[in-house]
Amino acid sequence: MTDLLYFDDFSEGQSFALRPYVVTKEEIIEFAGKDDPQEFHLDEAAGAKSFLGGLCASGWQTGAITHRLNCEAFFLKVHSLGGMGADNMRWVKPVFPGDQLTGTTTILELRPSNSRPTIGLVHLLTETFNQKGELVFEMKAWCILARRPAA
Repeated sequence: MTDLLYFDDFSEGQSFALRPYVVTKEEIIEFAGKDDPQEFHLDEAAGAKSFLGGLCASGWQTGAITHRLNCEAFFLKVHSLGGMGADNMRWVKPVFPGDQLTGTTTILELRPSNSRPTIGLVHLLTETFNQKGELVFEMKAWCILARRPAA
């Protein structure tokens, strides 16, 4: 695809909005059943008895939803060559059925590779918020983007 963006098309401080996404009870239970079978993710009564106060999404699910939204806002629009891992991943508040998630991804740093001139490293901060504007998830991650080819 020729309209994808390159490392060279970005600047530090640039932000990308993540579209709104409503989390459902059914998807919380389905995800938990497959990937995080703790009772407060699977059962409303158990969730209500937990310190979380109700059935809530797995933090890993919140991260996966955030990644999906990040793909739509950023990664599917760039010449991405993969990631280098995430740092400082935090589940700040629980996500409950009916919560509407939104967020932003901000470029913290752009670093052209010294050893491979065809790539650049991008340090991203992604923050996810609920409908009250409360931070529910955040992480910093490095990704690799292709540099614009010489003409």
